[in-house]
Amino acid sequence: MEYKKVCLMYRHEDYALDGIRSALGLAVENMYAYGVVLDKEMEKLNELNLESIEMLRDMEGDVYSTVPANVEKNGFEAINIEELGEKLREMTHIIPYGIK
Repeated sequence: MEYKKVCLMYRHEDYALDGIRSALGLAVENMYAYGVVLDKEMEKLNELNLESIEMLRDMEGDVYSTVPANVEKNGFEAINIEELGEKLREMTHIIPYGIK
């Protein structure tokens, strides 16, 4: 059985936390799930949200960001646009999440 690889892309900070929880939900359903915060700086996350990210990582997923401040403040993995393009080629599903 081939596992699905899903990347949720968050362009708007209002939807990023909900999207991270959605990625965690997909990971619980035996999918490889990743989130990417694009171009927007987020506030420092609270302990509950940081725990959700750690749980996602425990299930072989992760949260990336193109914004260095998100990497510094919230421990997201850094990714640039070229690396993101390579990562997206590995995915079976790409979901633009919360586009306004």
